[in-house]
Amino acid sequence: MTYSGTRAAMLPLKDGDKPVVRKLLSSGCCARCVLRFCCISVQAAYRKPPQETLEELRAFIGNTENGKSQQSASDSHDAAGSEPPGEPPMKRAKLEPVEPGAAVGGDASAVVKVEEEESSVCVACLGILQELSGPTQAVKIAERVKEGEYEFDTLVLSVSLPAQLCVREHSCWLHVKKELREKSAALAKDDVIPVKEAFKWIMQGLVAKELGGVAVVIRSLFEVSVEFTHPETEADCHFLASTCASCFKPTKNKQSVFTRMAVVKALEKISDAVFLKHYAFPPPRPSSSCVPQDVKCLHTSIFIAGRYNKFCRSLPQTPWVIDGERRMESSVEELIAAPVLLSFRAAGFNFSSSGREDVDVRTLGNGRPFAMELLNPHRSKLSREEMKHLQETINKSSDKIRVRDLQIVSREAMGRMKEGEEAKTKSYTALVWTQKAIQSQDIAFIDGIKDLTLDQKTPLRVLHRRPLAVRQRVVHRMITRYLDPHHFHLELKTQAGTYIKEFVHGDFGRTKPNMSVLLKMDTDILELDVESVDVDWPPSIPE
Repeated sequence: MTYSGTRAAMLPLKDGDKPVVRKLLSSGCCARCVLRFCCISVQAAYRKPPQETLEELRAFIGNTENGKSQQSASDSHDAAGSEPPGEPPMKRAKLEPVEPGAAVGGDASAVVKVEEEESSVCVACLGILQELSGPTQAVKIAERVKEGEYEFDTLVLSVSLPAQLCVREHSCWLHVKKELREKSAALAKDDVIPVKEAFKWIMQGLVAKELGGVAVVIRSLFEVSVEFTHPETEADCHFLASTCASCFKPTKNKQSVFTRMAVVKALEKISDAVFLKHYAFPPPRPSSSCVPQDVKCLHTSIFIAGRYNKFCRSLPQTPWVIDGERRMESSVEELIAAPVLLSFRAAGFNFSSSGREDVDVRTLGNGRPFAMELLNPHRSKLSREEMKHLQETINKSSDKIRVRDLQIVSREAMGRMKEGEEAKTKSYTALVWTQKAIQSQDIAFIDGIKDLTLDQKTPLRVLHRRPLAVRQRVVHRMITRYLDPHHFHLELKTQAGTYIKEFVHGDFGRTKPNMSVLLKMDTDILELDVESVDVDWPPSIPE
């Protein structure tokens, strides 16, 4: 039977909830936590002012159990005999602090005096659903978002809570479960509304209002994270380290072993009897509420892709640092990244490409496919014209590189680029030197060699960063162009991943066969150009 009092009709409570409400209020739970343990999932109930909800709850439990009309708050506290048989006298000192103007029964001065001595912070949520949930906190969150100058259409609100809330909630749950068991009722722990959910129900609308009506949704590319900590986390959780030591293992990146995941795991392992032996039932009164930390904003990474040409033989693809010392002043990655980061106002980036060329190798033709993950971009959308302008800015910034087909792509599309690293083909032009003098007819036979299989042991020059192995690669075709008695151009079409330099000079016999073996003389490579990377990605954009 749902309570039908004038004000409490707003709360979907039943008569069977009365002992739970009474027990939790007398234990020091706030009004919103009482709703949580009564399994109230109506979001609007949590958005009401907490003092108003508290008054409704008091009126609800003030209703006599024997069907008589509801007594006033003052009557219910004039004498202990007004309490239902078998229940302890109501103690206002155990309830929420009395707001000015609220109806107070009995000796008001005594109530105020006791409440001043005892903490008014909720024993279950440690203040999260009290003063830390409301318009003031919403304003702080909105101000932090505005300071970041992000561009977004929606946002998701995430909350990080101290691990001890799990311990306190477990204690409250056992407290309520015992009460209900005596009433032949039951309460599943999963039915209790989590603090995190209740906080979001309260705050989402308030934050949205402060941000001009932006939608606060369940999933969004833009996340606003609110973190709370508490000085007594170690004290509340310490007993778990001895009762379930296997759940708490020190980690390098965590300041405390009492992470939320570890605490939850420990609570699942230990029995109710062991828990109650070491922890108060209900939870002890806290000396202070949780402390809000900095609000953090994070936009999901976005990805851009394109193709680049490299025209310089002294430019590495990525920053070249040897023994902690930088060897080249710039790199392909940096020349592209600088204007991109500026346009998207991103905090950082990760650069990847379909293979890589050596510092002294040019990349010509249609260029090499590349992609960039932009970390925490404050701007996530650029129009086609803006992307074209960004591409032009990159190309004007240096004559060492050129970018084409610049576009925003999805994370899933990135896989298309990686497919080409081993499965596709690449074309090269090499300038080859021969120890002995040659004529054009001496190298003509090379043009007829097709699908030559190589056994390439990891080259000496990359052995420091790649595991030692023998890799089979295929040279599909070769075309020679005679230059002079000691030089010729060699055009090759090979399987991706083939080490061209090592194929030409042999790498001390680590690549077999090689050009030295084919010509029966020492050969070396003087210059190398990548002519094409045969990966059909990203889609070409007409100039």
